[in-house]
Amino acid sequence: MTELRHRGATEKELQHQNSEDKGSETEGKERDGASDNETKSDSGVSEVPVPADDTPEVLNKALSGLSSRWKNWWVRGILTLAMISFFFIIIYLGPMVLMMIVLCVQIKCFHEIITIGYSVYHSYHLPWFRTLSWYFLLCVNYFFYGETVTDYFFTLVQREEPLRILSKYHRFISFALYLTGFCMFVLSLVKKHYRLQFYMFGWTHVTLLIVVTQSHLIIHNLFEGMIWFIVPISCVICNDIMAYMFGFFFGRTPLIKLSPKKTWEGFIGGLFATIVFGILLSYVMSGYRFFVCPVEFNNDSNSFTVDCKPSELFQLQDYGLPPVLQSITGWTTVKLYPFQIHSIALSAFASIMGPFGGFFASGFKRAFKIKDFANTIPGHGGIMDRFDCQYLMATFVNVYIASFIRGPNPSKVIQQLLALRPDQQLHIFNSLKAHLTEKGLLPALEEAA
Repeated sequence: MTELRHRGATEKELQHQNSEDKGSETEGKERDGASDNETKSDSGVSEVPVPADDTPEVLNKALSGLSSRWKNWWVRGILTLAMISFFFIIIYLGPMVLMMIVLCVQIKCFHEIITIGYSVYHSYHLPWFRTLSWYFLLCVNYFFYGETVTDYFFTLVQREEPLRILSKYHRFISFALYLTGFCMFVLSLVKKHYRLQFYMFGWTHVTLLIVVTQSHLIIHNLFEGMIWFIVPISCVICNDIMAYMFGFFFGRTPLIKLSPKKTWEGFIGGLFATIVFGILLSYVMSGYRFFVCPVEFNNDSNSFTVDCKPSELFQLQDYGLPPVLQSITGWTTVKLYPFQIHSIALSAFASIMGPFGGFFASGFKRAFKIKDFANTIPGHGGIMDRFDCQYLMATFVNVYIASFIRGPNPSKVIQQLLALRPDQQLHIFNSLKAHLTEKGLLPALEEAA
């Protein structure tokens, strides 16, 4: 009897335990199902394969004894030094080579983003779409580079008959080219792929807006003087390196969830290091005409030159120090180039707002489940992974120049006046003469003469 009671009690306990296990399994399945649904709704796209590691075999053998953390540190460091060396070489070759490098970088970044779109949406089979994507890139570059040549090299354009005709009808030609691509897209629409085709049409145009438009602003900054190109780019590079170094050795506090490896220690350390670097680099470069003079076309030598009389922005001036610094240094004034003051704003933006370009790119990569845009540079990813902050920086520099630096350019006004008909020039002369006479400036000039 005792054994029967014991067996009955045991059977009841087992039944109760089984029912609890089934309930917990059901709850677990519900939770797993909910998490799966959340994951599916969050991604909405298939996962793109992560590119294979293409670290050079020489580095793999040399660093084989290190941990993955230190191996990655050395690979990134060596490749960073190689890229900086290449950067110095192209600076030495001059602004026109720099412009071509910017164009090559822009094309590669466009290719990386478009390739992700093709992979995510499985759009390789769409009729004509790869061709149309590159055609739109060609159209947009034709428009922007045509505007730049007309704006900065007006003398060259007016001297050459073919260039003068292209300049006169440039916007109409650009619109006609784009309209042709638009019609080709409409004609390529297929009934089964309408939504996918419009996805990729939007993807292409957003990529053009982000990459091509902002790379065009980099060219504008370059033609204002190479210092407006080199200092901002160098500040972003310096901030990226120093934030990585401070974060690697001292980082403890996470900065943002989009980039788990970013830390507050790296962010703050990179900020101070970049400001000091920007001030020192600006001091060195402001003393050379090669860096501070805008790019111009010389009719006499029939070539592009960067020679001029430096503006006040690049001439040493005395600045009074605050009393606190006077007591520490014993100096009452210090000689600085005015551009060094502007470099503080550029360095601060590169350190505070520039990383948000990287955060944006990180969010983009997480949305499509990819580690890097490509595997072009071992340890760094694709070209777009290195230039995600540069495009945002280029836009800021262009806006900064237009807002605080650039004024009316008399030489460009004269060039445009000389291109007018004689009767138009005479009308402007009489209008200007009447205006100066009314202000009392012209009689004063005549009496002095």
